[in-house]
Amino acid sequence: MYTTNKGGLIPSELAEHHKRIGNKIIDQALKDAKLKIKNIDLISFSNSPGLAPCLLSTMHIAKDLAIKNKKPLLGVNHVSSHLTLGELLTKTKNPIFIFVSGANTQIISYEGLSYRVLGESLDIGLGNALDKFGREINLGFPAGPKIEQLAKKGKYIELPYTVKGMDLAFSGIITSALNHYKKNVKIEDLCFSLQETFFSMLTEITERALAFTEKNSALLIGGVAANQRLVEMLAIMCKDRNCKFSYVPLKYSGDNGVQIAWQGILEYINERKQKINEIDISPRLRIDQVNVNWIQ
Repeated sequence: MYTTNKGGLIPSELAEHHKRIGNKIIDQALKDAKLKIKNIDLISFSNSPGLAPCLLSTMHIAKDLAIKNKKPLLGVNHVSSHLTLGELLTKTKNPIFIFVSGANTQIISYEGLSYRVLGESLDIGLGNALDKFGREINLGFPAGPKIEQLAKKGKYIELPYTVKGMDLAFSGIITSALNHYKKNVKIEDLCFSLQETFFSMLTEITERALAFTEKNSALLIGGVAANQRLVEMLAIMCKDRNCKFSYVPLKYSGDNGVQIAWQGILEYINERKQKINEIDISPRLRIDQVNVNWIQ
């Protein structure tokens, strides 16, 4: 993972990072699995959504590997791969998905042969909101884990609470928190209050989605699933509703190669094929635009 001690993410630097370590990561994965590239039947990579420079650098590595070793190649949607890996690891069937990562905050349900977004952020993702606050107070990237630790020592101060129907907005809350920071409010109190506000908002719309769909299971996925306070709040709500709650283990909660590999397998065994010269990236492809061919 690309990290910094100060500041945020610069797409061109991210792309260079991916180019620099890509083949090393692949070689190490094969070594750890005690396999050689000849043992691999399929290569898949994330082609959507995301920052275009990063997607391009990965696509070029994947194409070179596929052509050199004469292997089939698939570009897959990385949001759908979070959903399918989450179901695999937790043995959850047809849940309400709570997808919370850096750039994404969405409540997703599989309905009518497609994934449907029942609610989402109207501005920035919850993870990016935390990172934005962390960047302004010099916590570096990613800021989420540091905010979680600081929050354990804080107490609540009132911040805006922005739920609009089934949608959320985080930017104004960050602005309010930064205004408090300029007035020398303790960082620990701001971290605690941000978490409590953000996670309460998310829990509210998750409960509403469960009531609307009449489903009895909820699954938390994405990098922010590593936050134990969020897990605790959602678990309490689900227990009150007599609803099964699951979350992806920490090792696989953030973006990882396993989810891309599993998504590729699911699509490939369900007869999806791509010609290498026709494969491209789709930086803005939404989960509700994905052709779901792997759910029978």
